[in-house]
Amino acid sequence: MPNVKQQSGADGIREALDLALERDSSVFLIGEGVADPKGIFGTTSGLVEKYGPKRVIETPISENCFTGAAIGAAMMGRRPVVIHQRVEFALLSMEQILNGAAKTHYVSNGAHKVPIVIRLVIGRGWGQGPLHSQSLETLFGHIPGLKVLMPATAEDCNGMLLSAIEDENPVIFLEHRWIHYVKGEIATGYHPAAIDGPKQLSKGESATVVASSYMTLEALQAVGALSEEGCDVDLFDLRVLRPLKLERIFESVSRTGRLLVVDLGWKILGPGAEIVSQVVEHCFDDLKSPPKRLGLPDHPTPSAKSLAAEFYIRAEHIADAIGELAKLPSDISARVIAKLADDRQSHPIDVPHPSFQGPF
Repeated sequence: MPNVKQQSGADGIREALDLALERDSSVFLIGEGVADPKGIFGTTSGLVEKYGPKRVIETPISENCFTGAAIGAAMMGRRPVVIHQRVEFALLSMEQILNGAAKTHYVSNGAHKVPIVIRLVIGRGWGQGPLHSQSLETLFGHIPGLKVLMPATAEDCNGMLLSAIEDENPVIFLEHRWIHYVKGEIATGYHPAAIDGPKQLSKGESATVVASSYMTLEALQAVGALSEEGCDVDLFDLRVLRPLKLERIFESVSRTGRLLVVDLGWKILGPGAEIVSQVVEHCFDDLKSPPKRLGLPDHPTPSAKSLAAEFYIRAEHIADAIGELAKLPSDISARVIAKLADDRQSHPIDVPHPSFQGPF
């Protein structure tokens, strides 16, 4: 068994990049801020000093240009890791990603591969508002030819990134900014994690809950509080949006008869809609109640804390939805929701909850 140590998600990402750069000379990093002292939330700190500016390449503000250059490098045998500090920055290079990286293998009849990883930071925090806090996983998950990974744990930040860099296909690696602070045990050394879809985090008979990225952490809080009241559920961390493998979810729903999906981004046309659709197709006769979805309301993200507090899905909302699905007595649901709300009152809405965030 490998040794493990307690690390943050950012530590896990940095260690994965360090291991990949050391192990394979074809790997290089490129992006805005990769050589900055802050190192993109600490995920690239010290790497330019160790590997030099030809393998840790700081770029001008030219997202379309350096993304396209990295795609070309991948086609020529290199393994670039492109880093956009915000997912919105990658919008300037969408034609390169969706029509270049994603389709090259197909249109060349397999003659060309594009082993590129594109790291995108998504999600809320620090009053970023409508332009710098979006979770746009649906855009990338819709495109054949891309793999789309959404780690929720420090372990997956490390292991899934190693697997992504090894992959012969273009991989979109979506990091919620608060996942950088989550703490967990990471095996020391080079240990790629299987890109095999949902991971079960808890077991129960009351319902099946599917969440992804940061929403997995909110779901864990809700599930833990419900468990204290005797309501146990099957909780799954989706991990991989594309390829979307739902066999474990089908098996669970066939047993529990109830499904809740918690989207990180907007509810309308989100991944939850696809998951519910497939569950209905495969498990319709097993359903005891209509599936439920949670996600962001259908308007841009507000900047003001007072409005943001009513915008984002939290553990309280998840616990309430599970209670409705499981037909919990109203006093039990109210007690769980009140406990979760009381715990959150002393914590700012725009920083990670200390139950999973650990010290900055």
